[in-house]
Formats: sequence, structure tokens, C-alpha cells
Amino acid sequence: MKKVLLTLAIAAFGLIANAQPPAGDAKPGEWYGEKVNADGALNINDVVAKLNGGSEFENVKIKAKIVEVCPKKGCWLKLELADGSTAMVKMKDYGFFLPVAAKGKMVVIEGEVKLKTTSIAELKHYAEDAKKSKEEIDAITEPQKEVKVMAKGIVVVE
Repeated sequence: MKKVLLTLAIAAFGLIANAQPPAGDAKPGEWYGEKVNADGALNINDVVAKLNGGSEFENVKIKAKIVEVCPKKGCWLKLELADGSTAMVKMKDYGFFLPVAAKGKMVVIEGEVKLKTTSIAELKHYAEDAKKSKEEIDAITEPQKEVKVMAKGIVVVE
């Protein structure tokens, strides 16, 4: 029994120690997840306009600027939209992460883009990951309709 508990404790410590964004500078040409070619990428604002018209995109390449990266693990991103709001990006199957240095970079993302409603619990989880204050987290009281991207791959272009 002691060996099982010791093994579990070591495994838990290993997972906690690994829960950090990958190191790196996110330089142009670097890619994460599946390799993505930037050719034919659409501006994210054009895709959002079509989403608001009822379209959905199962597989599309979008070009956008990253305004926030999960500081905890690099497991989600927020992209800048023309109206001042953001689009949320998650990595497909939790299969890859981005370094925090990707913030402010222009990227091309290949994946699925949809308009979805995010629950209060999920919004609070993202706020906690982003190290928001307790007051900011407590102020989240309604679900939010937002642009969601499920990324298969990301390449830094600028």
C-alpha cells in the first residue's frame, strides 16, 4: 500500500512540476501542434462576420493577433477582434501549448471556428488561470456568447 501511495505522490508531483507553458520566444516560422502553412489564411474579422451571419467553419485558416496567453500552462489564447472583444482559442485534444512569449504575435491558426456560449463556471476558470482579482472573478455572473476556435495547429507569422 505504501508503494502505491508513494508512486501516486511522485506522479502527482511530476504533473504539477510540468504545469507550465513551454519555453521559447515564439519567433516567426515556429509552429505548435500540427504543422500549418499560412497560405490562404483569412482575416479573423472576416470569419467572425460570416459567423454572425450563421456560418460555421469546420476547418479554416485564420490570421489574428494574440492578446493573451494562459500564464498557467499556455493551454488557451485570446485573439484580438476588430470590435474590441476577443476570440477564445483552445488546443485540440489538449495536445499542445504555446509559450507566454506568443502574446502580441500575429499567428495563423488552422482549426474549427464557431460561435458558442461559454458558461459562468468556465469563464471563472479562465479568469482564475489569467490570475484576475477575486473581485473580477466574482463579477462574472452571466454566460457569454463568444467566438471559439479549436486549433489543430498554429504558426507564428509576425
